[in-house]
Amino acid sequence: MKLSTFLNQTKAGFVVKNLFAALVVVLIALFVLLAWLKRYTEHGIEIEVPNITGMYLEEARMAVESNGLHIEVIDSTFSRKVPLGTIVEQNPVAESHSKHGRTIYVIINSQTVRQIPLPDLHDISYRQAEATLKSLGINVADYEYEPSEYKDLVLDVRQNDRTVAPGERLDEGSSVVLVVGRGKGTEKVTVPQLCGKHLQEARSLLLSMYLTLGIYEYDENPTPETADLYVVYKQEPTAGTVIVEGSHVNLYLSKDIEKAIVVSEDGNDEDFF
Repeated sequence: MKLSTFLNQTKAGFVVKNLFAALVVVLIALFVLLAWLKRYTEHGIEIEVPNITGMYLEEARMAVESNGLHIEVIDSTFSRKVPLGTIVEQNPVAESHSKHGRTIYVIINSQTVRQIPLPDLHDISYRQAEATLKSLGINVADYEYEPSEYKDLVLDVRQNDRTVAPGERLDEGSSVVLVVGRGKGTEKVTVPQLCGKHLQEARSLLLSMYLTLGIYEYDENPTPETADLYVVYKQEPTAGTVIVEGSHVNLYLSKDIEKAIVVSEDGNDEDFF
């Protein structure tokens, strides 16, 4: 039996002919699909990723979009080593190859310096104070040693030759100087008049006289809004007492200025205002 007769006149031939036709249709569909995928994915066509590290975001965006790529910020960090607002890391990296239309993910340096509130470091060891500051992103540039009743405890924190009060905000990455106690000295000093002064003002004056702030108590618990209103109304030892360098002076504070009076040695009350 001839092949043409087999295909046209037998049932088996009918099945074979239809299978062949289906196979042809499948092959044509696969060819079309592969051609479309090649065009869609731009197979074999790659773009060299430009180096945008160190650029500001807008100029980096122009650079990558002119190459048919996109840019997306995924994180930010802070470093004093590079300009604020510039790109510090990119993925894919520069000079690698990528498809048209793909996204470059970047990390930028923060556009503003983060502000860190200074913790209260007074009367803790200088090593603990340094570790605490380091964990917050603040550096210890130097140490200054002054007489103190207790050795190696922090007496004061200074920046640009001024006292930095607890809670005051400093730039992340900035540096401070720790004033550390070196034990009592041998020289005698006269206790200054502290009544009427605010706490930080009194602390700074004591340090300038090589004395140490001891306990300080409020007649009423202050709130953050009223803390700056309190002044010293009593001190121990009293003003004019001669003591050894490094000794403590205790302070008592009130926002009632009528309590802030100086008691003279003869027992008469004398307004210091």
